[in-house]
Amino acid sequence: MRLCNVPRGVSRSRNPRAFLLSGTWPHGQLADHYGAHVAQALAARLAAAIEAKGWTIAELSRRSGVARPTIDNVLAGEVWCDLLTIANLEHALDVDLWPGRNP
Repeated sequence: MRLCNVPRGVSRSRNPRAFLLSGTWPHGQLADHYGAHVAQALAARLAAAIEAKGWTIAELSRRSGVARPTIDNVLAGEVWCDLLTIANLEHALDVDLWPGRNP
């Protein structure tokens, strides 16, 4: 079972990074697509949390049960991350990754 899937729908048939207008993921300017903005903020928070813990992606994968390629894809904006994946990552890192909440 994959933990991150691309949701169905016309505006969601592309991955989050495809909405990048300029700059580099996850800090560049995005088109007006709320979901892509959420995915971008989540990727930035995830990268910061991994760095703050001093962990590798492999270590986070081991601690969270989320496959390393899935974490790589979330960080790269290649997938629309699902709630179970976010919950497992938040639990392992002991941080809130969801945008709009205090990190």
